[in-house]
Order: sequence, then structure tokens, then C-alpha cells
Amino acid sequence: MTSSDKIYIREQFGKFQRIRRWLNFVLVAGFLLLPFIRHNGAQAILIDVATQRIDLFHFSLFPQDLMIIALIFILAAFTLFFVSKRYGRVWCGYACPQTIWTLMFNWVERRVEGSHHQSKAMDNQSWNRKKLAKKITKHTLWLMLSLFTSLTFMSYFEPARVLYSDFFTADISPVIAGWVLFFAVCTYINAGWLREKMCQHACPYSRFQSAMLDVTTKLVAYDASRGESRGPRKRTVAKSEGQGDCVDCNLCVQVCPVGIDIREGLQYECINCGLCVDACDETMVKFNYPKGLIRYTKQSTSEVSFNRANLGYALLILATGVSIIVWGLNRQSFEVNLLRDRQALYRVNTSGHIENTFLLKTLNKTQHLKKYAVLLSDDADFTIETRTEFQVQPGEYLMTPLPVSFSGIEYPEKQIIEFVVEDLQTGEAITKHSTFYAGPGAW
Repeated sequence: MTSSDKIYIREQFGKFQRIRRWLNFVLVAGFLLLPFIRHNGAQAILIDVATQRIDLFHFSLFPQDLMIIALIFILAAFTLFFVSKRYGRVWCGYACPQTIWTLMFNWVERRVEGSHHQSKAMDNQSWNRKKLAKKITKHTLWLMLSLFTSLTFMSYFEPARVLYSDFFTADISPVIAGWVLFFAVCTYINAGWLREKMCQHACPYSRFQSAMLDVTTKLVAYDASRGESRGPRKRTVAKSEGQGDCVDCNLCVQVCPVGIDIREGLQYECINCGLCVDACDETMVKFNYPKGLIRYTKQSTSEVSFNRANLGYALLILATGVSIIVWGLNRQSFEVNLLRDRQALYRVNTSGHIENTFLLKTLNKTQHLKKYAVLLSDDADFTIETRTEFQVQPGEYLMTPLPVSFSGIEYPEKQIIEFVVEDLQTGEAITKHSTFYAGPGAW
């Protein structure tokens, strides 16, 4: 990337940047600290790929709970569409990790290389000791930030305390070390080099967002009727006849993370971050002009479009939210699967009774030791020839053989029997059916 291709982002302060910085601080702090929260003596949030389990405080989710994961993503998507319909790409400008880390890396660059003008001038210079020292310092800090980001991300998949301890004592496994290195390189490339290219070319959101915008969407826009014709001037000199409020200072372009000129109209690259709004307002104050030459605005004040389009999103959000609540209220704390023994259809046991063997698989989806009991429902002729109470550890998938014998007088060729597995602590029960075979023909 040459200096002419690179966007040198000017630092900007103001109302919307205070909002963005505080929001970014909360989001980044949450990202860093959540893995260190403990619940019941274990990490509160942990995605265990090896055991296919997700711990979320009191809840443990397994592949059988895939529906709730799908519903959460659907809810997030509809919420994003709803917000985009009202406020454009505010997610991109205020909360997207790509934007947050890009501006974080830019902050490091400004501290090391100076202002955006100084940084550009240095890139155009030939190499010397000072330039080399600054470049090494900047990229070292970028790599350290990338590594710390990668470790934090991996701490959602590996216990944080063990991960950090193993990493800094060089006792980390090659697999985990490989993933840490991979995500560190991705962070370094995305936030340090690709930056706005990800938003412009790789992110699909910038492409399909235009389908969600209309005249009631609040977007960052330039008031051409007030600003044109633009032109530079001195603050002590009044505007000449025909001049607009835009002083053509180009600050709106210099602060833009994606390098666009908002004065050229609506562009899909705009991420609605408000940097150009703060820059323009600052200039307007200096020239004693009213603020708002560049501002968040919508083309129409009519709410008809809102009522038609957003009502659908609102109903979908409500329906998805209700579905999540219903799922949570009806979620079973354990799973049961019942299989027949594939080795023999039936056999005669030592007591002379016909016996079938079943395999009961019980998954404890809680974070506590559980006791369960299995019984046969309403049939005195069938007996379980083993202990009927058992314990299952948290997250354990216990397999229990269940030999069932028939002690009746008339042997049926086959009969449906009903198993009931009950949680002895909560009374929650799951019923499973299977077929008991006594053999072909009559007995």
C-alpha cells in the first residue's frame, strides 16, 4: 500500500465521538472482562468445542439446543434491520469490531507518528533512523494489541486463567498456540492494513443496506442548499454574495475512516459514524455559522413509510422474542435417548424369562450433579432387571444398559412398552417408547 492509497485518519473530538468512545469503552471492557467472571466456581461464559457445550452462567447449551442459538441470531438480525431502517449503518459506525479496532490502531499510529499530516509526510520520506524507529514501535504495539485481542478471543473457548497462565509460561499446547497466532495475524491485517477495505469490499452489510433505506432513514448528510457554493475564506471576512456556509476545509474528508467526501451525496461506503458531523460543527463554530451543515437527517418527516416497513420488523422481533421465552420456559434440563441392543432381538435369562436389553442415554444439561430414576409405566408383567436409580455428572452423557424381562403367562410376539425417566430432585420427567420382542410365533 502506497501513501497515496492509504487513508490517513485525522483524529476528531466532539459530541458524537464522545458517544462512540464511551460505547466502545463499554463494549471493549465487556469483551476483555467477561471471560474472567466466575459462576458456581467455573468460568461463566465458555464455549467448549471438544465437548460441544456452551456455558452461559446458569445455562449450559448443547447441540440439542441449537434452536435457541438460531433464534438469538434471528433476533439479532431483525433488530439490526430495524435499526438500519431507522438510522442507517450506525452499527458499523459505533459498535462494529472492525471500526472499533481500526480506530484503536489509528489512535496508536497518531501517538507514535504524530498527526495525519506528519504521518503522511514521513511515509513519503526516504528511510532513516527516526522513520525506522517509529515504524518498528508502531508495528510492535500493533502486534502486541493484536496478540492481546487474540488471547482474549480464545479465552471464550479455553478457560481464561489456564490460557493466560500456559501462554506466559510457554506451556501452551501447539493447537491453541496456532489458533492464538492465527487470530492475532487476522487482527493485525484487518485493523492495521485492510481497515476500510473490509467495509468497502468484504462486508456484505454495506452492499445490501441500500435495500433497507428510504426517505425516513436518518443518515449523515450534507446540506447542499446551505453549503453551496463552497469556497475557502478567512474567519474575519464576511461571506461574499452567493457563497454558501461550506468553507471547503476538507476536514470532513480527513476524519472519515473510509475516505469518502460526504458532500458528494449518499454513498454505500458511509458508516454513519458522525466523525464528519463533529468536524464540520467545529468549523462552523469557528466561523460563527450555525451548526448542522453536515448532520444526521432524513429526507422526509413522514412516518407513513415507518408504519408500513418497520411494523413488519417490529412484529418479527416480537415473535422471535416470544419464541425465545417460550423455548426457555419449556426447555428440559436433561435429554434422554433410548436404543435397543443390536446384538440380540431377545434372549432367555437365568430365571427362564424372555429378556430384551435397551440402552438408555441420559444427558445432564445442568451444571449440578443430578439423580434420575427410570421405571416402566403401567405394566406389571415387565420388570427392569437392574438398578433403576443413577447419578449423572454435569454435562455428562451417561449410557445405562436396561435389561427388561417379561414374567407374564402369555408371551406376545411384540409389544410397545413405555419408559419414564424422572429427575428425582425436580420431578421433571421424560417418556420414551420402544418395542419388546418375545420372538416369532406363539408362546
